[in-house]
Amino acid sequence: MRTLTLIRKRTLAIFIVFFMLAFALAGCRQGGPHAEGSSATASEEEQGGNNAGGTRKLTLIYHFKSGSLDPANDFVALKAGITETLVRLDENLEVHPWLATQWEHRNPLTWVFTIRDGVTFQDGTKLDAAAVKASLERAIAVNKSLGNSLKIVSMEANGQQLTVITKEPNPTLVSEFVNPYTSVVSVAAEKKMGSQAFNRAPVGTGPFQVKKFTPNVEILLERYDGYWDGVAQLDEVVFRFNEDGNVRALALQAKEADIATQIPAETVATVQKDDRLRVESVAGLRVHFLLFNPNREAMKDVKVRQAFDLLMDRESIADDVMLGHATPANGPFNTRLPFASREPVQMQNVEEAKKLLEEAGYTYGPDGRATKDGQPLTLELVTYKARPELPLIAQLLQSDAAKAGIGIRIQMVENIDTFLRENDNWDIATYSNLSAPRGDGGYFLNSALMPGGSLNAANIRSERLSEIISRLNATSDMNKRNEITQEAVAAIREEVPHVYLVYPNVIVGMNKRVTGWKPGAEEYYLVNNRMDVK
Repeated sequence: MRTLTLIRKRTLAIFIVFFMLAFALAGCRQGGPHAEGSSATASEEEQGGNNAGGTRKLTLIYHFKSGSLDPANDFVALKAGITETLVRLDENLEVHPWLATQWEHRNPLTWVFTIRDGVTFQDGTKLDAAAVKASLERAIAVNKSLGNSLKIVSMEANGQQLTVITKEPNPTLVSEFVNPYTSVVSVAAEKKMGSQAFNRAPVGTGPFQVKKFTPNVEILLERYDGYWDGVAQLDEVVFRFNEDGNVRALALQAKEADIATQIPAETVATVQKDDRLRVESVAGLRVHFLLFNPNREAMKDVKVRQAFDLLMDRESIADDVMLGHATPANGPFNTRLPFASREPVQMQNVEEAKKLLEEAGYTYGPDGRATKDGQPLTLELVTYKARPELPLIAQLLQSDAAKAGIGIRIQMVENIDTFLRENDNWDIATYSNLSAPRGDGGYFLNSALMPGGSLNAANIRSERLSEIISRLNATSDMNKRNEITQEAVAAIREEVPHVYLVYPNVIVGMNKRVTGWKPGAEEYYLVNNRMDVK
């Protein structure tokens, strides 16, 4: 607890410095161009709150940067209301028609989708089955992991009817089309514009189109008046990127943002003191966890990984780091879900962790350090600040690991996925994923634990898990799928490719002038045609 208090004092001090700096900058603002990530210092003319000339504008600050808007490789085009998918999740996390109005599973390998009539791309061209076919072919070519999940071998377009043939039974194909990587774009527009220009301004079917994109800084969005589901209430949306949670919270307090995603838990009370602001804390479908590098010598030993499972103080993370905006995790899936683990949450036990390390061949000398072959156990841990609680969790682990004689060096990186895929000089990473964004466990198991999965940055391979997940992929009965998913969860608990920590809430700060909008547990849909400002 003392460690968490010190960490929080440092965090509070940093927050105060940012707060003072923001006001100093506000006092000398000249309205010049913005530096990268300077979301909290926008000019008054660009504020969401100033609808000069009758323009209805909203400003949103998002917690991850994007250098490209290619929807086959980045979720932000869907989140920003530029693109749409064939189906979407409703507020009950059930699959709902979107660009496809209906579908039929004619036989184990054949699906027929009816594409919504009367929809146009943002260049005015009609959406039909041929356009969807071309878009999906493009996405599969660009994103190899998407082909692994869709398992499509061929497609045939006939008017508004799209027939999809899979190479093997894929009973969850419809829910796979919730995936933002399957967003429908105009391939014809890409051919005219060129791929580079298209990736900066993709032509989709959403309520907003790209006016200007500054990579890693912001997207300026303008309303698409031909939108099929009703013209948007807003004229413009400024979709900014800033990975510093304190800066996002400050921008909200300074009324320079109308919505700020994933604000730090320690800023919630301060934000709520302003009667013009409010905070939504929604139980989500995400899990924070430790990811191990299977190529590193120490991490190859399951007993070492099990020791880290015992070192984690999940109650402290939920209560002291997340300030009650999370619940302790007992596996990848939130315990509210029918396929989640029914095992109790693992409690911290440092002494048992030390015993496991001794079984793995480590010894303890007078200095209390765990050593093997004369070398102390010192590990490299990487974390990132886009989710502000993760560096705090890293510091807490560093302190608790020291009690078991383990040294940990912490490295902060900007883009965690790029770093993990391009580097092998790390042992542990703090990580976070939506584990059940489609109401089913198959997405996470395939993406995070199968070779070639889009979320498997560490290239984890387990013959046991692969066999279980392959059976899951061939099963359509939901009760049976739940049973097989729980079997996979039990295998994960034994093999420990990950250590699951907490299920965090979605914490979003917003100005009360925002209407027609609220955050969703799925975290996919941010900008829509119904959101407005008073």
